[in-house]
Formats: sequence, structure tokens, C-alpha cells
Amino acid sequence: MSVTPMAYSTANWHWKNKTVTPWAKEWFERELVTITVEGPDGAVVSVERVVEVDGDVELGRRKSKLITIYDCKVVLNWKGTATDGTEATGKLTIPEVSHEITLDGLSDYVYQWSISSDAPPEAAPLLALAKAKLPTALEVKFAAFPVDLVETHGKDIIVGSNEPSRTGTPTPAAASASAPAKKAAAPAQKINTALVEIEATFHASADDLFALLTDEKRIPSWSRAPAKSAAAPDTEYELFGGGVRGKYISLKPGKEIKQTWGLQSPTWPSGHAATLTTTLDQSTDSTKVTFSLDGVPTGLEDETRRNLEGYYVLGFKSIGYVQLVLAPPQSSPPPPRRAKEKAQAKAPPKAPAVSPLVVSLGFAVLVLGAAFLAPYFRLPPSSSQ
Repeated sequence: MSVTPMAYSTANWHWKNKTVTPWAKEWFERELVTITVEGPDGAVVSVERVVEVDGDVELGRRKSKLITIYDCKVVLNWKGTATDGTEATGKLTIPEVSHEITLDGLSDYVYQWSISSDAPPEAAPLLALAKAKLPTALEVKFAAFPVDLVETHGKDIIVGSNEPSRTGTPTPAAASASAPAKKAAAPAQKINTALVEIEATFHASADDLFALLTDEKRIPSWSRAPAKSAAAPDTEYELFGGGVRGKYISLKPGKEIKQTWGLQSPTWPSGHAATLTTTLDQSTDSTKVTFSLDGVPTGLEDETRRNLEGYYVLGFKSIGYVQLVLAPPQSSPPPPRRAKEKAQAKAPPKAPAVSPLVVSLGFAVLVLGAAFLAPYFRLPPSSSQ
């Protein structure tokens, strides 16, 4: 019995991880020792040796996206030499080198410095030079790490990929001299399309959400992949490492984004682009975001709706943007008229209300009647014996 393999888009949708910690340790040991910085007076400081790389490094695939997952503590030895020949050595500890710092920018790197106890007083400027220039050089290397991670191992967990990088462009084969002449391009077939629309309300301002959707530096924080975006009409953009491509049509800061939208997937027709209109409606303490994608090929509505919710809505939630679930106010509806009438019919009749004046008059009549009849109820006097 033959088994039909899943389509690339379906197979790559599921979660899969690859542990690459040994490779990562070798990468840090190899790359960081190439760092050398120089001061204005000619003094030189360099990374002498990587002493420790402690942590876990993985590459994950989820919903057709590659996600770098790493958090490492890096300890290294540095060495400095002044122009007069004075030398000093020391240790530098970076407690956290992680995806959250390098790509998301959620916090800054922390550097813990020390200098060897036998260093002469003249070596103090070397420590100052190391503190001033080594962090910048190190952060350039840290930024290159997730790129090399994807380039080296991405092909192993993306189904149907024969390239070392999911963003690589295949080189066209050279035309053969004996190849037959190309046939005239067939006219493009008409594609039946539909409109897919989703809404989400976030506890954030419209301007903040607009920046998240268009700022090239902020997009990777929720998309977990490189992005290209100039945020200007008639300019091209790329999201999710090239998984979605298109061109901006118009942008109204804090209000609306209109752009062409094409999914790079075997299930999406080649060369076809839909139009995504994102509207931002801000209220007092929240903003409703509406994604309207017009031009979705018929039959892909459900898959596209899942993609929009997974890529955009869940992406925002993954970085702490709270999605509000708005429910209509709860109120008890009035009872039906017939039920109300039946309830009244079953209830016992109410006693008529008695006026206070009537009560007073009745009491007075009773008192007068008792006074008039009192003599008749007196006992006769007893006779003497």
C-alpha cells in the first residue's frame, strides 16, 4: 500500500524541534575569538578564549515558520595590550544571550567585567577600552548567530526544502544551446476568489499597533522572522522571512494599511496577489483591528483565516499584547406577555385596601355600643340573709 505524502504547507504546519546545542557552542568558540578592537591611542583589546557556553539551543518549525529558541550564558577571557607594552587580562560574563534579547529587543545585554588581580595600575585604561568597545563588537556577532543557525539547520526541518536557507533564491539553470525555443506564455487563468475577514481587539493604542505592523525593526518581535518594510506607498515588503510578500498601496498612520498580499506556498497560485486592508479603530482603552483580505483563492478560505489568526493575532499575543474578548452586556429579558398574564391568573386575589378613616369610625361605633349595653349586663344586688 502506498502512502501519499502530505503537501509541503500541511507538513510544515506542525511543530518540530531540532536541538543544536553542540553546534552552537562550537560557533561561539569559533566566532567570538575573532573579535579585536582598537583604541584611539593604539591600544588593542581582543577576545582571547571562550571559557563557557551554558544553555540550550534549538531550531523550531511551527506553522511553516522557523523559530530560533536559545538562551545561553557566555563566559570569555579578554586580553589587552597598551602602546607602551603594558598588558592586562580579565574575564567577561554575559549572563544571557537569547532570542528575546537579540531579535525581540525585550531587554539589554548585561556585561559583568573583571580584571586580573596582578594587573598593574597602568592597565586600567585597557579595562576602560574593553568596556567601551567590546560590547558593540560582540553584539554584531550575537546578531549573526540566529541567521547562521537558520542557514545551517533550516533545511533539516522544512519539508521539501533542498536549500540551506529558506530565504535563498534558487539559481536558474543555464539555457542549453540545443534547448527548443520557448513557447508563448499561456494566458493567465481566471482565479475565483473570496473575501476573508478577521477581527481582534487589543489593549493598545492604534499608533502602537500601526508601528508593530509596519516598522521593519519591530515586525520581527511578533513574526519571529526577518522582515523588510519601508512603510511607504508603492514600496515592496516581506514578512515571515519572505513567506509573505507584496507592495504597500496606501498607509494612514493609526488608521489604515492597504497592501497587496501574496503567500509563498505551494497551495497559493503563483503570481497571484490578494489585497489586505487593515483598519485600526481606537476606543477609550483598546483598539479593534480588522484584517480584510480580498482575493483569496476559492477553497483556501479556512487555511488563510487560520494563517491570519496564527501569524498576526497570535503573534501579537505572544509578545504580551492582551486580546480583549468583548461580550454583549448581560440583561434579563422581560417575561413574555402570556406568561405574565398566566402568573397573574394563578395568583390569589388580593384583599381590598381599607381606608384608615373607615377603621376609626368602626372603632368609635363599637365603643358607643358597648357603653349603651353595659347597664343591661350588670348583676342584680344580692339579698341579705
